[in-house]
Amino acid sequence: MGERYLEGRTALITGAGRGLGRAISRRLARLGAEIILADIDQAALAESARLISEEGGLVATRVFDVSNAEEVRAVFAGLPGLHILVNNAGICPLTPVEQISELEWDRVLNINLKGAFLCTQAALPLLRAAGWGRVINISSLAGQMGGIAVGVHYAASKAGLLGLTKSFARLLAPHGITVNAIAPATLETDLTAQWPAELRQDLGQRMSIGRLIRPEEVAEAVAFLCSPAADPITGATIDINAGLLMR
Repeated sequence: MGERYLEGRTALITGAGRGLGRAISRRLARLGAEIILADIDQAALAESARLISEEGGLVATRVFDVSNAEEVRAVFAGLPGLHILVNNAGICPLTPVEQISELEWDRVLNINLKGAFLCTQAALPLLRAAGWGRVINISSLAGQMGGIAVGVHYAASKAGLLGLTKSFARLLAPHGITVNAIAPATLETDLTAQWPAELRQDLGQRMSIGRLIRPEEVAEAVAFLCSPAADPITGATIDINAGLLMR
C-alpha cells in the first residue's frame, strides 16, 4: 500500500483547529488527501492550515458551527466534491451531574451528536456521487463504559454516536461508503492539559501504557480506516484505550 494512497481524495475534518482534529488532518494530508479544515475558531484553523501547507499539503478552511443546520448545509453545498468525512468536533465539560443545566445538556448533545448527524446528512450527495467514501466518527471510551471523569452528557453523546455509526453504515454500504467509529480513552490535548494534574495523572496510571493516548496514535487509526485495506470494515468501533475496556 503506497504512502500516498489518498491522492485525488478530499477529506473534511471537523474540530480541526487543534488537538486531535489537527493531528488527523496533518496525517491525511501526508497521505495525499486534499484537506478541508472545519472549526468555529478561525485563528486555530489558520494555524492548522499553516502547518499543513508548510508540509506541502493542499488545504482549505471553512468556519462554521456543526450544530447549526443552515451553516452545515451551506458549507457542504458549496463543496465541489468529498470522499472522507471525519466527525471530530466536540466539547467535554466536566460538570458534576447535579449541576448540569438543560442548556448545557443541549449544547453538548447538539455539538457532539447532532453535529455529526448534520454533517453526515449534508455529505451524502457528495459521497454517493463519488462512488467511494469514508465517514469516521470520533466517539469515546466514555460512550462505551460511562465517563470516568467526564460529564454524563458527554458520555451519552458519545454513546449515541456509536448508534449513529451503525445506522449510517447499513444505509451507505450499497454505495461503497464505509462508516466507522473510533473510541479513544483520554487524550493528551490542549483541552485535557487544562484539567487538574491529579486527574490527568490518575487517568494515565489506569492505562497499561502508563500515560494518556496521543492524538497521533488516533490519527493512525483514522488513516487505516481510509486505506484500501479497510474496504471490508464498516459499522465497527476501533478501541484505542490501552486496555481500560477489553471486549
